[in-house]
Amino acid sequence: MTKSFASTRSIKDFSLWEKLGKKRALCSFELELTARCNLDCRHCYINLPASSQVAKKGELTIDQITRIGKEAVSLGAIWCLLSGGEPLLRDDFFDIYLALKNLGLLVSIFTNATLITDQYIDFFKKYPPRDIEITVYGITPKTYERITRRPGSYPAFRLGLYRLFNAGIPVTLKAMAMRSNFEEMPEITRFCQEHSYRQFRFDPFLHLRYDGDPHRNREIISERLSPEQIVALEKSSPSRFEGLKKTKIFSIDPSLPKPKSCLLFGCGIGKEYFYVSSHGIFSFCSSLWHPDCVTDLKTASLKKAWDELYNKIRQMTSSRKKYLSACAECPIINLCRWCPATAYLETGRLDCPVDYFCRVAHAREKELQVDKIRKKNKILK
Repeated sequence: MTKSFASTRSIKDFSLWEKLGKKRALCSFELELTARCNLDCRHCYINLPASSQVAKKGELTIDQITRIGKEAVSLGAIWCLLSGGEPLLRDDFFDIYLALKNLGLLVSIFTNATLITDQYIDFFKKYPPRDIEITVYGITPKTYERITRRPGSYPAFRLGLYRLFNAGIPVTLKAMAMRSNFEEMPEITRFCQEHSYRQFRFDPFLHLRYDGDPHRNREIISERLSPEQIVALEKSSPSRFEGLKKTKIFSIDPSLPKPKSCLLFGCGIGKEYFYVSSHGIFSFCSSLWHPDCVTDLKTASLKKAWDELYNKIRQMTSSRKKYLSACAECPIINLCRWCPATAYLETGRLDCPVDYFCRVAHAREKELQVDKIRKKNKILK
């Protein structure tokens, strides 16, 4: 009997991650190929018309993308995400994809699936992606197209999706939870759980626009769920609700010390990931657009941005009393979506509290305390 010397392991199980520990080491990056999209989703924080020549003209060229990819690999990157807008709108998508694959990178794609044709299927079968991630806005034409505002987009989405399924290409499904699809979320969840390659996830937090468009921002705000709706949705997902308990470090046990710091960035920003916009703007987070926290890779090297911008951001502080007496010492900060990046999008400042996020955090805290009391009473019985 012949012994096999090969085995299969998930990438997350590699001992590499344990060895890296708290060290700073680039692992992955996101390339936004275009801000243009063939859909016009009500909640979208980035999309521009598919026909926008201004947006198209400003997009990174394949040579610029290849240069960034080479620099990223030299710094240790092993995985690249291609996003948008809708990345398949790029006429040179195949060339970009192959250029990055030829660098040895694992490549994933975010797409709405409406543009998937047999040509893409043949290409992905020949050159498999790590996975393709698709957002499910609804599972009925009425709900889906209420959000996308494109008649015929639902059947195009389903056709593209099943072309990928039938070809055996790994597809991960996710959902954005908003007022326009809230009533359909149970059905969306079931559909995604049945068909997703990896664990299904949903996001109830809608970002404001990167370009600050006031009309579109009002529309996004109108689609946001209430704190009570978010909590109800999270309670309906046992794994997500359990996850909240694990991230909620400070509020269950009042004897634990509260976080308090004048440093703005207390997250893991800049440790292992970076983002590049369609027109070459480098950031350590796709939500971080403050002018002091970005640099232009059309004129700067990736290594310089990776090193110098990190040191700059990590030293950023706030002396604003409103921030220091609120977010900086909040005992339930881990239940809040607040961070300097989202604060800037919401208020124009990195150190300003956001009332909506605060209300969501308190609604979560209330439900977790109720759950804790319920379990305690059950044990006593």
